[in-house]
Amino acid sequence: MDRQIEKKTGWRVAFTKRALPWWGAGAVAALIVALLLRDNSSTLRIDGSTLTISDVTAGEFNDYIRISGQVRPLITIQISPQEGGRVEEIYVEEGADVHKGDKLLRLTNDNLDMQILNSEAELAEKENILRNTLISMEQQRLSLNQEMLQLKVDVRRLKRTYEQQKQLYNERLIAKEDFLKAEEDFELANEKLKLVVERQKQDSIYRSIEVAQMQESLNNMRLNMQMIRRRKENLVIKAPIDGQLGVLDAVLGENIVAGSKIGQISDMTNYKVESQIDEHYIDKEIPGLMATFERQGVKYNTSLRKVYPEVNAGKFNADFKFCDSLPDNLRNGQTYYLNLQLGQPSEAVLISRGTFYQKTGGRWIYVLSPDGTTATKRSITIGRQNPNFYEVIDGLTPGERVIVSGYETYGDNDVLILK
Repeated sequence: MDRQIEKKTGWRVAFTKRALPWWGAGAVAALIVALLLRDNSSTLRIDGSTLTISDVTAGEFNDYIRISGQVRPLITIQISPQEGGRVEEIYVEEGADVHKGDKLLRLTNDNLDMQILNSEAELAEKENILRNTLISMEQQRLSLNQEMLQLKVDVRRLKRTYEQQKQLYNERLIAKEDFLKAEEDFELANEKLKLVVERQKQDSIYRSIEVAQMQESLNNMRLNMQMIRRRKENLVIKAPIDGQLGVLDAVLGENIVAGSKIGQISDMTNYKVESQIDEHYIDKEIPGLMATFERQGVKYNTSLRKVYPEVNAGKFNADFKFCDSLPDNLRNGQTYYLNLQLGQPSEAVLISRGTFYQKTGGRWIYVLSPDGTTATKRSITIGRQNPNFYEVIDGLTPGERVIVSGYETYGDNDVLILK
């Protein structure tokens, strides 16, 4: 006998075979919705106790950099002999305090001694030549004066004869030939006298010029002699200033070439600080910028004195001078760490410096959630920086907290879950 099958109604219909396709469709729809709503960000669980966290603050950004520098004397003079020679004596040792004019060492130079002897002999010879020339000129002058005196007597005598002959000729007592002969003798003697007078003038001018030239040559020789003797004085090398003798590269018996560097003297009354600065800041370095450092709780001010234009190994050299008093017991070669001011302080959003910058380059940072349980990656823009803070131009607001410790082990995860 057939059994009548009861038809299911209500919620029981969902568990019949006819409802299976609907169950499948529902499962597919639920999967699609789950895929659409899923958070695609990758996460990483980390130990929160190992992090360094900084608060984002608004405050005054002081634009400066920290540099190291070595103390050096402000004035250092190189010792170079003007004359070469063999080291005969050394009067002081390295590190000694010397005064201007103190003897440092003495050289000997046989060639220079020979030059002095030759110059002295040449000078004596020149003086003898000048002396003999002056004597000869004086003799010529006296001889010419004597000749002129004789001609003047002859002119007077022949003039008398001419006047007598002229009167006798006018009285017709002598022949015309005798008169003419007396007239010609007088005129000839008169012309000779004029020539001697002219020659005397020319000889006087010539003698003056020749004597002046010889005297000038003699003076030049004397001057040359003095210069050579001063060269001999240069064989004794003396301190050019008061100060401390640094390196003295000289050994007894050693031959030293003129102009070679054998040592230096430093003025120990004033100092400067030599520093090497990263080439990134070379356009900002202007003489007059202030730099400060502290020693034993006292703050000292320096100013940028000189910037050297050459860049070597990514750094350039700069000198700083002390503005006020000097630190006690200042020593050549001491190292100080200076805060070099690059600009005026200004208001900015700040975060503490940290090693995260090495990984991100300042392009992004992990920002903590308000409850501190997670940290999310966020893009930021960092501007200036000093030894303590970064200036944040965009991406953060005061009051937020960020992770500033290193990101090397975090990979590319977008979210960090703090345990």
